[in-house]
Amino acid sequence: MKWNLKRGSRKVHRIGAVLIALPFLIVIVSGIVLQLKKDVTWIQPETRTGTPSTLVLSLDSLLSISQSVDEAEIESWDDIDRIDIRPDKGIAKVRAVNHWEIQIDTESGAIIQVEYRRSDIIESIHDGSWFADPVKYWIFLPSAIIVLILWISGMYLYFLPKLHKYRNKKWREQLLIEKETQN
Repeated sequence: MKWNLKRGSRKVHRIGAVLIALPFLIVIVSGIVLQLKKDVTWIQPETRTGTPSTLVLSLDSLLSISQSVDEAEIESWDDIDRIDIRPDKGIAKVRAVNHWEIQIDTESGAIIQVEYRRSDIIESIHDGSWFADPVKYWIFLPSAIIVLILWISGMYLYFLPKLHKYRNKKWREQLLIEKETQN
């Protein structure tokens, strides 16, 4: 049986769309939510400003200040996911492994804000790692490859009729030229 590129592309499109429906829906919805993370404080806390200066506090001071926040449940460095220091805003963001974020003024050591940060969880849902590494690599990665194949076959299906129209138009023009030269 001869492979027909147009028919094959449509078949790939139909089957591929069904295979990736759920993972792709998760990626789309979580991607939309992530687009809004700087605008919606429920997703990611707004970055407040402290006293713009160089870092006066030591890292050990940041740890001890963070330990005073009950929600963060920080007892040692193992409970801290990362520290984001913004000298231009005079702020240090301490992110606990339980997703609580503490914003500390880098000069005075005052706690400016304590909020739950959901954007990291949403990002892990978006890339599939929230479910488990096997899901990330055996469902989300193949789904991304299938989306690429759907994009390529979709471009082919979109441009193929346009190419045929263009060729037919050129062919008709050529026929008219030949008729005129024969007369």
